[in-house]
Amino acid sequence: MKPVICFGEALIDFLNTGTQTDGCLALNDYRQYPGGAPANAAVAVAKLGGKSLFAGQVGNDIFGDFLESSLQAYNVNTQFLSKHATASTALAFVTLDQYGERTFSFYRKNSADMLFKREQVADEWFSKDTIFHFCSNTLTEQGIAQSTEYAVNKALQTNAIVSFDVNLRHNLWPEGKANIDSVNNLIRSAHIIKFSLDEFNYLACGNNEDYLTFCFKWNCQLVIVTDGANSIVYHTRSNAYSVQPPTISAIDTTAGGDGFIGGFLYALSYFEQLKELLENEITLKKVIEFSAQCGAIAVSKPGAFPALATLDDVLPKLVSQQALSSQNQVTSLDVFLRS
Repeated sequence: MKPVICFGEALIDFLNTGTQTDGCLALNDYRQYPGGAPANAAVAVAKLGGKSLFAGQVGNDIFGDFLESSLQAYNVNTQFLSKHATASTALAFVTLDQYGERTFSFYRKNSADMLFKREQVADEWFSKDTIFHFCSNTLTEQGIAQSTEYAVNKALQTNAIVSFDVNLRHNLWPEGKANIDSVNNLIRSAHIIKFSLDEFNYLACGNNEDYLTFCFKWNCQLVIVTDGANSIVYHTRSNAYSVQPPTISAIDTTAGGDGFIGGFLYALSYFEQLKELLENEITLKKVIEFSAQCGAIAVSKPGAFPALATLDDVLPKLVSQQALSSQNQVTSLDVFLRS
């Protein structure tokens, strides 16, 4: 099983859990959860039983300590987690509407994760046959974008599989919207690219077919486009397919995409080469179905780390969904993929 290194931000999600009144004031209640898209992906892999490592930087403060201990509690290897001596850990305040959809307010100016330097990218990250995963939130400013690009190039030089969950947060960018050229610069490097449909449409600028061609012009072998409760569409270089995600009552969509990509990375870690997965249409579909279940479970509970799925959560649902002969016979992902 390949190790999965998830690079980028770990931050505190203060999730709005309700409101109470105090005199004439309505006061929001917030609960502290560990979060950050790549940190969530690392936990998703680990909770399923995979080997995951988190690479990034937090502050040397109570929030940084909390994030480090939370990652370790879910068996994520934190040997590549740094603590900045003076910069603070990033914070995000998350409010949810009646459908569990999120609105983020970020406090990330000069935070520790943004000050991660390229010199901190160690050869040790890539000493084994590795999957390297990152998101776009480390592309929002020049310094951290250069560090990200350097890490991705190091991964490519060591023949790592590179995964890019685009995961746009427009309000993190100085212009108030993501810089398309900056994102596309890293699109050229990744072997696996995951978009939401809104992200794909934004980056395609109305030319969806041309943009898909652009993605496959470089390293990309697989494009996955999710659309909430609607069909997941995934493209290889030669074909396009779709899978309908499971129906779920969403409580908090914070970790839905991270749960999906974490499930995919966990499944991918079973394969020696990416082409082994891509050349088997039936197995690839099962991996996407597995990943979709992981994402669905994550949105059925509040928060990120605690909501992410375990194999014991996922496998019974897959067995039921596909009417396999006996739930007790499907004891691992490997058995499911061969069933």
